[in-house]
Amino acid sequence: MADFTYTGPGTGTRSKPRLATLTNWAGAAISLALIVGVGIWGTRVVLRDVSGVPVVLAAEGPMRIAPEDPGGEFADHQGLSVNDVAGNGIASDTADRLTLAPRPLELSEEDVALGIAAPIDPNRPRGDASSATLGEDSESGTETLQSLADQIAAQTAPQSELPAETTGQDRISVDDEGSDTSVDVPDGTEADSINDAIGDALALALPDAISGLARSLRPQTRPSGLQQATTLAPTVPIAQTTTEIDPETLPVGTRLVQLGAFDSAATARSEWTRLEGRFGDYMAGKDRVIERAASGGRVFYRLRVHGFADLSDARRFCSAFVSENADCIPVVTR
Repeated sequence: MADFTYTGPGTGTRSKPRLATLTNWAGAAISLALIVGVGIWGTRVVLRDVSGVPVVLAAEGPMRIAPEDPGGEFADHQGLSVNDVAGNGIASDTADRLTLAPRPLELSEEDVALGIAAPIDPNRPRGDASSATLGEDSESGTETLQSLADQIAAQTAPQSELPAETTGQDRISVDDEGSDTSVDVPDGTEADSINDAIGDALALALPDAISGLARSLRPQTRPSGLQQATTLAPTVPIAQTTTEIDPETLPVGTRLVQLGAFDSAATARSEWTRLEGRFGDYMAGKDRVIERAASGGRVFYRLRVHGFADLSDARRFCSAFVSENADCIPVVTR
């Protein structure tokens, strides 16, 4: 019997291809590079707000420079000590130069006052000279008024000599607790003459110191022809009568204006009355036309206005109604 041994010549082991190994190493390197790139990109994104801000260099020197000679005119009173107190809060040092103030202006002759008031002595008691003057004037005024009263009494006739015929305006009646008292008043002509005589006598008698009393304001005498105003009764406007025209009598082509369509003729007439109170000035002289019509088995009444010369007249009439939100349509009879 033959024996088999395992030590015979073998076929040899087959080596794996090196391409797969190189592929694995390449993939690992790419993955590592990708991870490193993503980390660097994320770090730059975080730090972009700090590193991406541009740096602007500050300008050197002052931003504004005052000119050496700005021009113009210098204001007066510059560099005075009073200005330093207001501006700095403390007084400046003693000035090394003093300037005198300008001399006061001299007024011309036309600018000088016409008179200079006399100085008043404070030690002088008040009312000495004035009281003496007024005392003299009062004494003379009393004598003058007494003589004036005598003169008026001499010129005026007694009460019994007044004219017997007196009108209702010359007599004034006063009712006092049931007692009647009448006072006779002279007519306007005699009263005016007495007043004029008093005024002339006062003008001649009173001194110049109190000349203001020579003419005093007196109420004017009541006119003799004055009549009491009577209240006139208010005039009642005459109601205008409206003429209603039969539509069958109107010729073809007559210009009308339709104000609406109503269920009955009575409703149309009441609407005419309402519109006439609202537009009375426009409907004056116009005639009313109520036309019966039927449409779709329904009977209605058209309210129309007659009295227009042409189409323009009808349109002007409707413009007034339309402006007040009222229905108005120009139509023509057929």
